[in-house]
Amino acid sequence: MNKVVFVTGGSKGIGRAIAEEFASRGADVAIFARGQVDLEAALTHLRDEKTRDDQKFAAFRMDVSDPGSVDASMADAINELGVPDVLVNNAGLARPRYFEDITIEQFDRTIRTNLCGVWYATASVVPRMKERGGYIVNVSSLAGFMGVFGYSDYAASKFGVMGLSLSLRSELKSSGITVSALCPPDTDTPGFEEENKEKPEETKALSENAKVMDARDVARALLKGMRKKKPVIIAGFDGRMIYLANRLVPRLVEFVMDTTIRKVQKKRGG
Repeated sequence: MNKVVFVTGGSKGIGRAIAEEFASRGADVAIFARGQVDLEAALTHLRDEKTRDDQKFAAFRMDVSDPGSVDASMADAINELGVPDVLVNNAGLARPRYFEDITIEQFDRTIRTNLCGVWYATASVVPRMKERGGYIVNVSSLAGFMGVFGYSDYAASKFGVMGLSLSLRSELKSSGITVSALCPPDTDTPGFEEENKEKPEETKALSENAKVMDARDVARALLKGMRKKKPVIIAGFDGRMIYLANRLVPRLVEFVMDTTIRKVQKKRGG
């Protein structure tokens, strides 16, 4: 695979796993993130995945919520590795809380990172990608097609990513660019560990019986879905079942979720 792959949020979690999976298949990979230390550590792991002598890896500091930072870092990456064949917009954040506890500042940060960041990176790359085609993957979530208690700002941003992805898929198809949305379930990442520290009890209960995926398995599911050019790539069996249930029997899904929430609130005396 002599392709150039750019991964935002590539220093940790799902982004790093995706970068490593592409690297293990011979791609030249550039990763982007805010933290220099994490970038350097991820770059070391990328080099361990090397499969050919002339394979290239690079890391660039980027704040996806700042369009100036995105444009500058993307330009540097293109100068070093070339125009990407694949752009994976993975950078994102989540801080689950009750709606009343989500400040305007948190809401703004979530939207600017999770949704605007996808827009900025895509806008920076598409004009060059149009010259020869390519593939764009925008990482959404299971919360990108169903509302989840405690994730109101996150779900709003990820629903936006889904809408943007499907619109771009239609608009960019004639330019030879395929667009897919990746929807992972709960995944074993540093970010997920942080989320668990302050999740509302109702949110914890809803995810109690769900299987937590390994990040590398999510990455492999992504590549499998890309080979089939799926518009929406659902990672994991449990995730696919939730997706189908939400489409086919949404009232049943709502009933099950409501029942779980009521049990928690009754136990708490709410």
